[in-house]
Amino acid sequence: MSILIAVKGWSPEEWVDAVKSVAPGRAVEAAGAVTDPDAVQYALVWGPERGALARYPNLRAIFSLGAGVDHLTSDPELPDVPVARIVDPDLTMRMTEWVVLQVLLHHRQHLAYARQQAARQWKSLRQAAASEVRVGVMGLGVLGRDAAEALKRLGFQVAGWSRSARDIPGLTTFHGEGGLEAFLAGTDILVVLLPLTDDTRGILDGRLIDSLAKDGPLGGPVLINAGRGKLQVEADIDAALRDGRLKGATLDVFSTEPLPAESPLWSAPNLVITPHVAADSDPIAVSRNVVRQIEAPGRGEPLEGLVDRSRGDWPTRSAVQLGGNLGGRGTWRPW
Repeated sequence: MSILIAVKGWSPEEWVDAVKSVAPGRAVEAAGAVTDPDAVQYALVWGPERGALARYPNLRAIFSLGAGVDHLTSDPELPDVPVARIVDPDLTMRMTEWVVLQVLLHHRQHLAYARQQAARQWKSLRQAAASEVRVGVMGLGVLGRDAAEALKRLGFQVAGWSRSARDIPGLTTFHGEGGLEAFLAGTDILVVLLPLTDDTRGILDGRLIDSLAKDGPLGGPVLINAGRGKLQVEADIDAALRDGRLKGATLDVFSTEPLPAESPLWSAPNLVITPHVAADSDPIAVSRNVVRQIEAPGRGEPLEGLVDRSRGDWPTRSAVQLGGNLGGRGTWRPW
C-alpha cells in the first residue's frame, strides 16, 4: 500500500517528507515517481492533471490539500471513490486570522492612513465603532462559520448567507436565492468564503456589488474574497473600485493565478491583493490530519469533510461513519 502526493504549485518533496514524518514506515511517493500504480490506495492532491488519478486502479480515497475541491470535481475521469476536503483546526485558524485582519484593515481605515503616512500627513479620521458595521459572510461551512463567530466577538453586526438553510446559534442567517437580496442590502463588508459550483461561478459581479448597502458608516461597501477566483467577475470589481461603488476590496484568489502583470487590478484604488495565502496549508499539520483519517476505521471514527460530487464543492454532511459503502469501489478500509 502506498500514498500518492500529486500537487501543483507546491513542492511535492516537502509533502512527501511531511507525510513520512507523521507516518514512518509507510510508502509515500510523488506523482511521476510511482513505482507500482496498483499499490496506490490513498492520494493527497492539489490541482492534479485531469485524468491523472484514473491511473491508480486500487485508489480508496482522495484528500484535497486545501479547502476547495473544484480542482477535483471538474475532472470527468475522477475515480469513483470518497473525496474529502481537509477540515483541520490549523487551516481554519489561518483563514479566520486572514479574514479578521482584512475586515479590520478596512474598518480601521488602514489604507487611508498609509497614504497619509506616505504624504507625511498627520490627520485623524472619524472612526465608526465595530457595532455600527454590518459584516456579511457568504459561505457558512467550517471556515465561514469560524470567521463569522470571531467577527461577532469583536463586536461587529454579523450575518451569514448559504445556499441551503443553516441554523447557527447567535448568528442571523439567510439562504438561497430568496434570502440573497435582503442579506446583501444589510451588508457593509462582504466576506466571501463560498465554494465554486455551477451556481456560484461569477456570482461576484456588478449586479451583486450594486446590491450591497450604501448607507453604512464606511462610506460605501467593501468586498473581501478568499473563496475561489472564478467566483468573481474581475472587470466588474475593477470598475466598481474605480468609480467608487466599492469603497475598498481585498482579493486573495483570482481567475488566473499568478495574477498576470498586465491585470488592471494591480492599480485599482483601495484594493489589497494577497497571493492566495489566506489559509496556506501547513504540510505537517495537514499530513497529521490525513493520516489520522486514514487510520480512523480502526478506531471506529468518521471520515470528515466528505464531498457530494453531484453538488460540486458542497459537502453532504460534516462527517460520515466509516465502514459503510462510500464509493463505487466498495467500502472504506484502514491501511
